[in-house]
Amino acid sequence: MPNATTRPKRTRRHRRAQREDAVRNELVSRSLESAQQCLFSQDYGTAFVHYLLVLNLAPALKDFANESFRFTLFKWTDELDSLGRIQDLFNCYEQAMELFPVDEVIVNSMGEHLFRMGFRDEAAGHFYKALKLRPDFPEAKENFYRVANWLVERWHFLMLNDHGRNHKYQLAIKKAVEGGCSSVLDIGTGTGILGMCAKMAGAAEVYACELSKTMYELACEVLSANGMADSIKIVHLKSLDMKIPKDIPNRVSLVVTETVDAGLFGEGIIETLIHAWKHLLLPPPNTQQPLSSPSQTGRVIPAGATVFGVAVQCREIRRQHRLCASSVGGLDLSAVGQIYSPVSCLADTEDSTEPYTTERLSRLRGGYIQLTQPFTALDIDFNNVQELEGLCSREMMQLRLCVTQEGVLDALAVWFQLHLDQDNHLSTGPQEDTCWEQAIYPIQNTVKCGDEILVEVSCKDSYLRLCCAAIIRDGHTFRLYNVTPKILTANPEAELCSALAGLQTNQEKPSCAFMLESAEIALLNNTAYHNSFQRAMSKLLVSLKSTRRSQQSDTELDPIYVLDVSEGFSVLSLIAAQLGFDPTYSSVEKEHHQTMLRLLAKGNGVLESTLEFWLSHVEDDSAVLQRPATEKLWSAIILDCIETCGLIRQKLLEKATLARCLLEDGGQIFPERIVIHGMLVESDTLLRESAVQGTEPTLGFNIAPFINQFTVPVHVFLDLSTLECTHLSEAVELFALDLMNSTANYTDREVKVRVNTSGKVTAIAFWYQIHLDSEQSVSTFSEDSHWKQAAVVLQQPLTVSRGEWVKLSIHGNLLVSLVKPTWK
Repeated sequence: MPNATTRPKRTRRHRRAQREDAVRNELVSRSLESAQQCLFSQDYGTAFVHYLLVLNLAPALKDFANESFRFTLFKWTDELDSLGRIQDLFNCYEQAMELFPVDEVIVNSMGEHLFRMGFRDEAAGHFYKALKLRPDFPEAKENFYRVANWLVERWHFLMLNDHGRNHKYQLAIKKAVEGGCSSVLDIGTGTGILGMCAKMAGAAEVYACELSKTMYELACEVLSANGMADSIKIVHLKSLDMKIPKDIPNRVSLVVTETVDAGLFGEGIIETLIHAWKHLLLPPPNTQQPLSSPSQTGRVIPAGATVFGVAVQCREIRRQHRLCASSVGGLDLSAVGQIYSPVSCLADTEDSTEPYTTERLSRLRGGYIQLTQPFTALDIDFNNVQELEGLCSREMMQLRLCVTQEGVLDALAVWFQLHLDQDNHLSTGPQEDTCWEQAIYPIQNTVKCGDEILVEVSCKDSYLRLCCAAIIRDGHTFRLYNVTPKILTANPEAELCSALAGLQTNQEKPSCAFMLESAEIALLNNTAYHNSFQRAMSKLLVSLKSTRRSQQSDTELDPIYVLDVSEGFSVLSLIAAQLGFDPTYSSVEKEHHQTMLRLLAKGNGVLESTLEFWLSHVEDDSAVLQRPATEKLWSAIILDCIETCGLIRQKLLEKATLARCLLEDGGQIFPERIVIHGMLVESDTLLRESAVQGTEPTLGFNIAPFINQFTVPVHVFLDLSTLECTHLSEAVELFALDLMNSTANYTDREVKVRVNTSGKVTAIAFWYQIHLDSEQSVSTFSEDSHWKQAAVVLQQPLTVSRGEWVKLSIHGNLLVSLVKPTWK
């Protein structure tokens, strides 16, 4: 009888399973329907929950629901991001990646959120995983290249390729170790090259520290590949956080470091060495006991430094830090008074701001002119802890520089010589073949031969600060900016009212001053761009008014709406308003940018009601492209298409597609078309700046394969007019993007380029011709361009001969491959 009792049990379980399946299927069906209804009503959070339920209950539906699930995830997480619900955002992505662990689009999107929030190491991991899942995924590739620039800055390649610099450090370390320094700490080790030099020189104990997680992991790989993983201890810490005996067992006899920037102190070397002397280094040699053993005393490489400077005239520096144009696009710019960049050589500059920018003087367009002889600004002994501690409180030093060349004083250019020891020195001077740039302290004043420039040198907040305080001429002292204008950078409502009230045609310029980023100042100085824009907009206005008059019987024409969605500060909306477009909307969001536009509008006779600020009209700042009103469309939309670095802005075509949908008949996107031009070039400089070139520059150490994982093929912020290179071809059209007609665009293209000079193709340099309309265009490779150029650097240079043809295979808007040359 046992069979009689067991058979019904199996039947009950079977029937229960059938009922459960039916209930599950019903739940899945209803939840899927609910998810779609929520999507339709834009309730993305509820839709996401429904999709989670569906895909967990019915994994077989993953392929079917993948696209809708992605869309829901991205919309919901964007909403969470805007609400500041960051943990919920991450939870959603974790749930999504549990369902779709190999979905490269979801993995890449998670990386984008991480990158925007500052988690660069984690973002890089997601971009790298997305590329592993799909090597030809363009968005992940572009994202990885972008984050690689953050994780491994380009100067690492330059420094590692600088054999002269590496060799001199090697000689100084070898001399110190052989002289008795048996224990070594490499602070800010980077790839570990200096620590390996110490070990190769025979140091008994070598330690290293590195704060960057990416560089720490890279250094661990390098040490392992060079057989030193067991003999060099590396810790993932800032040296200021290291403790004895937790991180290293004892004080060391030698610290090696290169934690310096172009302004010498900007990377915190003073604080680093003061801490090292107090907590990590053996005491310095006692002058009363000169015979003390080196193994019982401490020292630092570099031992010290001397800072030099010179006053220069340079048009390129001037146009990035001072307003040079008096008018652009028909606008008189005098209404805003003075405009400065954040980098200033003024006496009242805030101590918390970095007082200099950096440039490679030898590569500046138009060159530079020395107005004085080079001078010595400072000497510092890194082996004297009392001198280090007293540096910030050191009395301000005044220097009098004799002007030897009449001209415009645009900046003080500063460099230094590192004294590694008594025999080995490194110079970062503008005439040196070095990996270093020079520190630039902008200023502007006219000087004559025989004048003296009074320069004040100090080290507030451990920054080297040089200030041009006065010009001495014929025995008279003229203080520079003795009445310093008030710089408006925050919410300046009261100041605005005062400035507007006092703005009359017969008055002098307002006493207030404004601060703009250097790229924004350079843009404002680009008169050719603004004038071309004025002509193109004027032509559109005539066309629109003519059409309206022919279609409308009313005497009052419908409004002509213009939207400027340029990044940062832009006067294009104001130029449109002055021409007669009404209303015009600007997307600037910073208060002092809005104040500047109001002042310019008042000073140029533009009615206040004509210019409005668009972000005050939209609920979601991330959705800037919207209708001007429920039943209205835009007459013109101005897009910011090219980044200053020389690349097309991300998602430009998506923005253009949306913009076209928001245009009235006869309306226009500015610019309407972008043409990419390029040429074949040979440049050892680009190779050195893009990847480590073998083991020779790195003293035989195997470093290149590891750091070159972070090589970025597209090199940006180039000035092709001064780049050391050989042009191997004429400029050719490579690609075109039509923002007004998507059907005219293509995703892939092959271009044949004729070689006119034999050599090795190391890169394809490129720039843009920006067509505002069919008649007006500007080039990003012109003398007045505020844009830089870019280049795709080849992994393997290609040898070519004059007369051959090289075929370029182009995908999207970037060059990605180059085919062997032929004679056809």
